[in-house]
Amino acid sequence: MIQVTVRKATPDDAGALADLRLAGLSESGRADDLDRAAFVDAFSGWLREHQSTHQPFLAHVGVEVVGMAWLMVAERVPGPDALRRRCGDVQAVYVVPWMRSGGIGALLLDAVLAEAAGLRLEHVTVHSSERAVRFYQRTGFQHDQRWLRWEPPHRPAE
Repeated sequence: MIQVTVRKATPDDAGALADLRLAGLSESGRADDLDRAAFVDAFSGWLREHQSTHQPFLAHVGVEVVGMAWLMVAERVPGPDALRRRCGDVQAVYVVPWMRSGGIGALLLDAVLAEAAGLRLEHVTVHSSERAVRFYQRTGFQHDQRWLRWEPPHRPAE
C-alpha cells in the first residue's frame, strides 16, 4: 500500500499547485497553448493575494505531488445571533490520472472538511463535475433544492 501525505500548502508550493491546475485544465481542453512560466508567475501572485480566502491542500506520495484541493472561505452577512458568519466552497480538486481511485481524493477532501469544521463554517458547497458527484455524496454532500445559480448572459472569460 502506498503512503500518501496530505498537508496544507503554502505560497512556496505555487509551482506545484499551478502545475496541477494546468494538468486539470488540460484534461478538459482548456489549457492549450498556455505559457506555463507566465501562468506560474501569475498564479503565484494570485495565491499570495488570496491566502486569507483560499486555502490549498496538497497530496504527496513520497516527494511526488499527486493531488490538490482548495477550501474557499467567504464572510457572510452578520446576524443578531452571530456577528461572524462564514461559509466555504470546495474548489479545484484534482488527482493525477495514474493515482485516481486509490483514495487520494478522499484524503484531500477529509483535510479540507476538517479545516472547514475547525473554522466553524456554517456550510460547505461544491460545484462538481458530473463524474465526481458520487464521490462528493459518499463524503456527505447532498443535493439541496434551495441552492439556485445564476449565470450572466455573457460569461466573462476565465
